[in-house]
Amino acid sequence: MVSIEVRRASVEFPIFDAKTRSLKKAVLGTVGRAGGKIGTDARVPVVEALRDITLSLRHGDRVGLIGHNGAGKSTLLRLMSGIYEPTRGTSQIVGKVAPVFDLGVGMDPEISGYENIIIRGLFLGMTRKQMEARTAEIAEFTELGDYLSMPLRTYSTGMRVRLALGVVTSIDPEILLLDEGIGAVDAAFLERARDRLTALVGRSGILVFASHSDEFLVQLCTSALWLDRGEIREQGSLGTVLSHYKNPASLTGALQ
Repeated sequence: MVSIEVRRASVEFPIFDAKTRSLKKAVLGTVGRAGGKIGTDARVPVVEALRDITLSLRHGDRVGLIGHNGAGKSTLLRLMSGIYEPTRGTSQIVGKVAPVFDLGVGMDPEISGYENIIIRGLFLGMTRKQMEARTAEIAEFTELGDYLSMPLRTYSTGMRVRLALGVVTSIDPEILLLDEGIGAVDAAFLERARDRLTALVGRSGILVFASHSDEFLVQLCTSALWLDRGEIREQGSLGTVLSHYKNPASLTGALQ
């Protein structure tokens, strides 16, 4: 059974400035002109991107991540995908993860659209045979026609998003970690993509979706987790958490 278990997890990033980034300066910076002890007392500042995060997800969970830019949503997705390790606490994932953080990741501008369908699918954990069986259906969905035989570098931004969405929405994930980034396509195509996204979520065991779009969240999620400055502000039903996020004073009043 697929699951995500995060216990009191924190993620920290050291910040190196021009002075501390230099190994030579770090090692030799305290050595006097006449020689002396090699070492440094310089301390590297650390940004705590996530702090004391605890959550437990099981098959069937559809969780929306909400919060302002910089709140830690993307960092939490990367923690759950295994890209980041917690500096404190634990993160245990059971199941095959399909991380969809950047629609362009895993695509090569120098090869054709058809070849990128295979490459992107492999990046998302599918087999070559599985992607070859899906190629015709993906091509029909994207409506890119002869462009699929051309190098990706000849595509507009919107065309690249169409291709990436076609691939992403064709996979069969156990755990789908989705970071919204589909704003570069026309409205009519986006409506078609919504239907495929809904079907994709239906095939996934667990969905965690970071988004600023209430409409998308309502369509795809049933619960929500509100992140604020790297900490969990609230967890609960999607409607309740969204309401408190839009009007923080209502949450303060409810806690009094």
